[in-house]
Amino acid sequence: MRNRLPLARLRTFEVAARLQSFALAAAELHVTASAVSHQIRDLERHFGLALFERVHRRVRTTPAGQRLHDSLVRVFDALEAACAEVGAASGGTRLAVHCAPSLAIKWLGPRLAEFITEHPGVDLRLTTGADALDLAVARQVDVHLSYGSMPDGDALEVGSLGEEWIAPLVAPRLVPARARVTALLQRLTLIDSSLSPVGWREWFELQGLPLPPRSRLAFDRAAMAIAAASDGLGIALESTRLAARELERGELVVLGSRRLRRMSRPVHFLATRRDDRHRPEVRAFVEWVTRRAG
Repeated sequence: MRNRLPLARLRTFEVAARLQSFALAAAELHVTASAVSHQIRDLERHFGLALFERVHRRVRTTPAGQRLHDSLVRVFDALEAACAEVGAASGGTRLAVHCAPSLAIKWLGPRLAEFITEHPGVDLRLTTGADALDLAVARQVDVHLSYGSMPDGDALEVGSLGEEWIAPLVAPRLVPARARVTALLQRLTLIDSSLSPVGWREWFELQGLPLPPRSRLAFDRAAMAIAAASDGLGIALESTRLAARELERGELVVLGSRRLRRMSRPVHFLATRRDDRHRPEVRAFVEWVTRRAG
């Protein structure tokens, strides 16, 4: 069956769907626009349905085309990662770590130089993704740092990175001297992290305060919510671990840190396969992350 897969046409489709243009796809693939159009029509005949809508010399993916594109992105990302692993030039010990995007950007990435210095013989490859990862299937990944819920599986060793303070974070310029915290909570825009296991409603209930009935900003990455708060767009309810650098630089402060009740939760988790824990590079990384997480 794999020999029948139209791989070349699927690659052409992925580029055209990503760019929403046959002409731009042709330029990226170094072919003519008519060649791209011909391959797309062949692919549509293969599936028996339209993958693009063609309107006034412009194209856009149909719902079926968008579903195919979303799946192909994951497939091609996995292929690129597999090829990169096989083609790695270094002869050192390889360690593949898959991490939640915001944790990778805000916390893990800035600290990796320390691990690399301590373990110069380990070739570390870091990938990111918000989707749940099954280590029993994703054998190319050695360590998974996830966000939200604890991974589950009999073949896994799983632990949290500890309790994290989930706090209302705001740019100090939005907090006038002697301002009442409750008034600011009612007036300033609330910023949601849509993937967070902790939301504003739960936090307001803990404080015994009413949730303001107004529109809010929402982001699907904690790092984006923190950046929005730093830019003065409102108050983000996020982990102080992820916002450590902004707090240290004074770009953010915890609103009502002395008056409001603290909410702490384990929100980041580390998972490995049980049969990999004996590997020195896996053990070294797990011990290092656990130590750095405090």
